[in-house]
Amino acid sequence: MVRELLFALLIRPLIVLFIGVRKVGELRLPRGQFIIVSNHASHVDTLVLLSLIPLRRLKEVRPVAAADYWTKNRLIYAVVSFLFNVLPIPRRPSLRDNPLRIMEKALDEGYSLVIYPEGTRSYGESLGPFKGGVAYLIERRPDLTILPVFISNTWKVLPKGHLLPLPLFVEVAIGEPMRFSGKERREDILNTLYRAVSDLKDRLMEGS
Repeated sequence: MVRELLFALLIRPLIVLFIGVRKVGELRLPRGQFIIVSNHASHVDTLVLLSLIPLRRLKEVRPVAAADYWTKNRLIYAVVSFLFNVLPIPRRPSLRDNPLRIMEKALDEGYSLVIYPEGTRSYGESLGPFKGGVAYLIERRPDLTILPVFISNTWKVLPKGHLLPLPLFVEVAIGEPMRFSGKERREDILNTLYRAVSDLKDRLMEGS
């Protein structure tokens, strides 16, 4: 409840007043679990995506984040974990800390996920290749609804390596919900997801 109040009274007003967010399409959440698949150019991306989710459902959502980055400072991690319910995963997997198992466990616990399948922040409006983790999860859980998103201009609001954000406008293109049968090849799943996010990018670029 405290997290929802902070979002309602502090974070969402800050996003609206400081950067503003123009949506193209609506984020139509299913009643059940889902995975948001988005490009990633800035830490602001997570704030923008969470601001689109109804307050009553924030507790159900966990954005996937790099453990080595967010857990190196205990205070920052405590704040980020509390406010955004992040799911830290290792960038260097091991038998003990397997990111796929960590994400699958979160799904088994009933959470929905925000995943950046590029695996790291890109530069500008470029869209890097997608890693196979999200396709693995879809193979295992074809009941999930996939929500493709492309976010534009956050790389200017808070560029990689910078600490202070700039008050610049952000656009978000939201695609149609997607479902898979679980029988598709992993490569085909990734290609379909990449094409969906890339098409959203083109839609924003054409409208600018």
